[in-house]
Amino acid sequence: MNESTAANPLISNDEPRSISIFGYELIREILLPEILGKDTPEILYWAGKLLARKYPLNNYDKIVDFFEKASWGYLEMKSEQKNEMEFELTSPLIVSRVKTKAEQFFQLEAGFLAQQIQQQKKVITETFEHPLKKSNKVLFTVKWDQKDSI
Repeated sequence: MNESTAANPLISNDEPRSISIFGYELIREILLPEILGKDTPEILYWAGKLLARKYPLNNYDKIVDFFEKASWGYLEMKSEQKNEMEFELTSPLIVSRVKTKAEQFFQLEAGFLAQQIQQQKKVITETFEHPLKKSNKVLFTVKWDQKDSI
């Protein structure tokens, strides 16, 4: 089977690039929900987990870099406790998404975060998203139970 033609986001490339917001949103917010139907959030969550397995990252800074390279936005860890972490995602793309029904579709990012933290902490994790319409941000809460080790 041929190698993927997608560029490896982990390869450092200093060449400035831009993406079309229209093209990105067209695929993500119109085409995918049309194809996936009512199961869109669940499928996107598992797709995010799959991407995390394909691009394992061994620390928080690399997750932040991945989010930026994937044009998902700027990710910041807000807190870490014994059994959970809270992240905040900001991006110009979020502004339009949190004001529409597309706000439920941050599941790709949620699944990606769940799997990355699971791989790093060696425990089963789950991520919950909390779009904040007034501040145009998304909060992600990653939770785990130390007894559920992998």
